[in-house]
Amino acid sequence: MPKKKYIVALSVEEREALESLTTTGKTSAYKFNHAWILLMADINQAVGGWRDHDISDALNISVSTIERVRQRFVEQSLDAALSRQVPSRTKPRLLDGEQEAHLIALACAQTPEGQGRWSIRLLADQLVELGHVESISHETVRQTLKKTN
Repeated sequence: MPKKKYIVALSVEEREALESLTTTGKTSAYKFNHAWILLMADINQAVGGWRDHDISDALNISVSTIERVRQRFVEQSLDAALSRQVPSRTKPRLLDGEQEAHLIALACAQTPEGQGRWSIRLLADQLVELGHVESISHETVRQTLKKTN
């Protein structure tokens, strides 16, 4: 069995804080579970730390969650291990405000000769043809029009 990379060694103050968190007051379920994970994984106990598989069985939590809580405790802090992780990735906008305005104006404009109405793919092709965007998928056009009603 491979040696654990992230070893939880709680100080006396941290252990007391976690024990009081799990026994008193109102606490959200994820915070309660994360506190129990840290308490069970602590190697400073008389019996040593529990194995991740045993913690998983006892708390009905996946082993990967246990590993992530351990990692956040070791790399960041106790508060980081007890709180939810903030998503680190942000998705850039595919169309800026000016390009969205051109799309909406195009959707409201007269349809091309021979077309009964604008289709999503036709709007995407027309935006590229007019030079408002270099390339765009029909799904981006659909989502943008849905957002703007």
